[in-house]
Amino acid sequence: MAEVKLYKRDGSQNGTVQLPDALFGVKVKPDVIHQAVVTQEANSRVLRSNTKDRSQVRGGGRKPWKQKGTGRARHGSRRSPIWSGGGVTFGPTLERVFGKKINKKVKRAALAMMLTDKVASDWFIAVEDMAIPEAKTKFIAEMRTKLPGKDRAALIVTAKDEASIVQASANLPKTQTIGAKSLNVRDLAKFEYLIASKDAIEEIKETYLS
Repeated sequence: MAEVKLYKRDGSQNGTVQLPDALFGVKVKPDVIHQAVVTQEANSRVLRSNTKDRSQVRGGGRKPWKQKGTGRARHGSRRSPIWSGGGVTFGPTLERVFGKKINKKVKRAALAMMLTDKVASDWFIAVEDMAIPEAKTKFIAEMRTKLPGKDRAALIVTAKDEASIVQASANLPKTQTIGAKSLNVRDLAKFEYLIASKDAIEEIKETYLS
C-alpha cells in the first residue's frame, strides 16, 4: 500500500492515509501515458475550418465564354478551383475525422500511472476534510497557501458532496477542480499538484477499482 501524509485545511499534518497499489503504486510507462493524452486531445478536437469544393460553390452554371475563337483558355465553369471565388481543392472541411481509439484497459492503466507519479513525486496532497463554511474563494485561497505547492498549479479533486468547493475555486489562479469520477490523464498531466479530500479518495477507489 502506498502511503501519503494527511493534512488538515490549516496545513497541519494529521497522520497518514493508505492508498491502494492498484491505483497509486503501479509501474509508470511514459509511452502509455503519451498514448492516452494524444488520444484524449484528438477526441476533444473541435472542427471549425470549413471550405467549399467546386460542387458546393454557388453559380457557375453557364460556360464563361465559348470554347473556341476567343483566343483565351477554355473554361467550363466559374466554380473551378483556378478561378477567384471558385471551389477550394483539398481544403479543410467539417467531415474530417481526427478521433482515435484506445483500449479501456490501457486508458485505465495510464490513469493509474499518473496517480502513481503524483504520489512518488510528493505531489499528491491528501486533506482530511475540505468542507468550507460557504462558497467563497477566500476559503480555498487560504487553504492553498497553507498546503504544499501553494505557488504551483493544482487540481482539486472533489467528491459528490463538495459542490461548494467548485464554486469557490472558480476564480482562483493556477487552480482547477474536477470530480473524482471524471479524472483523466490530460488534466492530471496539466497540473503539477493533486489535492483530494478523504471523501474524494474513497470515491476514486470506488470508481476506478471496480
